[in-house]
Amino acid sequence: MHPRDNDLVLATHGRGIWIIDDITPLRALTPDLLKQDVAFVSARPVQQRIEGQGGWANGDAVFVGDNPPDAAVINYYQRERHLFGKMKLEILDSSGSVIDEVPASKRPGLNRVTWTMRAKPPRVPPGAQISFAGTRGPRLVPGVYTVRLTKAGKVYETKLTIGLDHRAKFSATDRKAQFDAAMKVHALFGDESALMDRIVALRKVLAQTGAGLPEGDTLRKNISDFDGKVDGVRKKIVATTEGGAITGEERLREHTDQLYGAILSFEGKPGGYQIAYIDALKRELADVTKEFEQLLAQDLPALNESLKSKGQQPIAAPAAKVGANDTTHGSRGVAGASASLPADFHIYR
Repeated sequence: MHPRDNDLVLATHGRGIWIIDDITPLRALTPDLLKQDVAFVSARPVQQRIEGQGGWANGDAVFVGDNPPDAAVINYYQRERHLFGKMKLEILDSSGSVIDEVPASKRPGLNRVTWTMRAKPPRVPPGAQISFAGTRGPRLVPGVYTVRLTKAGKVYETKLTIGLDHRAKFSATDRKAQFDAAMKVHALFGDESALMDRIVALRKVLAQTGAGLPEGDTLRKNISDFDGKVDGVRKKIVATTEGGAITGEERLREHTDQLYGAILSFEGKPGGYQIAYIDALKRELADVTKEFEQLLAQDLPALNESLKSKGQQPIAAPAAKVGANDTTHGSRGVAGASASLPADFHIYR
């Protein structure tokens, strides 16, 4: 192993080796800087290291240390501990838009925090098993970002330059193409979730309406039949049993997750077939959405006429957007998390 510039390496007579990564911030603690209330401290430029998987099982005689964080390291100094009011550490892109907020350390002295350099994970519709790739967001493209610290009403800023791994065989243009493709799939997840929101909202109202009707009532059966059609659309979006390809029940969400994971696995230019697959999945979602809209346009009015004839309130079609919880980032979907009919409400099939 060869240490990089500004790494401190200490060897002991016990044949141990200690390494402190990047002591640039320590060297920057000049008397003038220590007099300031808050100051960002420079560090080595950030490189987005190539991600890889693999390895082997180590025996008990192998000596290993922690790898440097796969993140951008932000260093700042504050003379006194922050006690009152909110302290924010935000990341801004080249247009000045806030793209992330990092928990700020409030300790006095030199502070070091990390930023993942990733967009937020997508919101994935609930299904029978974890959407593994959907648990993380795409890594942002290299460039110049702004770090903004707000403390006691005062704002401090510094620039953060992020570059490619020097070993990368792909260009910054390739990285941008990869990021754009990943964000298209990211948006597709969001569109699938929006449609699922409408289905869940409609099934919830159907369940509440049907639960108030007596057993054997014709109207109750009509509601159950319509709910079955709506649930049929849901089952075209997500798998309802665990097992993935083993069960043969992979649906739109599962295929989207596989494509998303494939694009994230290599940060170079995505293949033409992957771009074509995005468009194919979009068309599939459009077909499913059209099927749901047809149910609302053709079957729901007839059901509402039956409800009104029995003195019941008609069921409104769900809006195009149903109060989606944007903080739910879809890392896990649970079977049955969508609305279901009550236990005493028999489903006819």
